[in-house]
Amino acid sequence: MANIKSAKKRVLIAEANRQRNVAFKTSIKTAVKKALALATAENKEELNTAISKVYQLCDKAVSKGILHKNTAARKKSRLVLAIKKLAK
Repeated sequence: MANIKSAKKRVLIAEANRQRNVAFKTSIKTAVKKALALATAENKEELNTAISKVYQLCDKAVSKGILHKNTAARKKSRLVLAIKKLAK
């Protein structure tokens, strides 16, 4: 454990940031699962809304530095490919 006061503070801040990042990544995973569940449904409007939400969350994560831009692009690409595969 750190002995210096500023180092102790950095440990606390790093943990808070980690928890925030994990929560954001979890929300992305949940949105992806919801979109995949809607892929088999007939309502295309809800599916498009769910895909839009995933795109929005991924782009926001990139701007906040939670995800790398290529990781977000890969997630979006794989989602669309999976939805097309389920739609067949």
